[in-house]
Amino acid sequence: MTTIAHHLAQLHQRVLQACAQSGRPPHSVAVLAVSKTFGADAVRQAYAAGQTAFGENYIQEALDKMTALSDLPLVWHCIGPVQSNKTRLVAEHFDWVHSVDRLKVAQRLSQQRPASLPALQVCIQVNTDGGANKAGVTAAGLADLAAQVRALPRLQLRGLMSIPEPAASFEAACAVHLQTKALWDRLNALGFGLDTLSLGMSADLEAAIHSGSTLVRIGSAIFGTRGIGAAAPSEQL
Repeated sequence: MTTIAHHLAQLHQRVLQACAQSGRPPHSVAVLAVSKTFGADAVRQAYAAGQTAFGENYIQEALDKMTALSDLPLVWHCIGPVQSNKTRLVAEHFDWVHSVDRLKVAQRLSQQRPASLPALQVCIQVNTDGGANKAGVTAAGLADLAAQVRALPRLQLRGLMSIPEPAASFEAACAVHLQTKALWDRLNALGFGLDTLSLGMSADLEAAIHSGSTLVRIGSAIFGTRGIGAAAPSEQL
């Protein structure tokens, strides 16, 4: 068994244990392998161990991997900030985008999504804790943005994503994640029909699962520690 396969097996045990401790059904949480800064060979090893969904922050790096791995049936998630001048690349090449936080970006993604592809699956990024990570719509602006995104063609609004600042304890992490879960519940009470809550990374996946996450974004627990300077602290998935 390769190191990546071993790490994936350990990770799935963590997820299953967290589900059990939270009273949630087994396999109610999906794993998104965050492969940014790791090469195509690492992704191929993870695929061989059963992983099919991969998250990337950096567009050109992701496109290079997509080309190198075009023989594999992978699902690609854009989880980094989407700049207006990069929306066409995201719309044309990714299956999901987790980081929509303003209408202009959503409109461009909608306009630029090829008609030959299925609808782009979208999560709205929420800045729940107001920390140094400034990306994300505020709680006050979420309902309006969600309604606007839902109305756009070629996009399918699936849920919410958040990247809060690191918390000092399990309880503190849960408190922040539960704020995002409450926003998700509020939108569903309004009839949005969301099914994806993208919360939790390697260090806090148990708190995220306890708080209702349906998808955890895991990098270092699968692929190992990234090099110094590979990403800003708020992006360390």
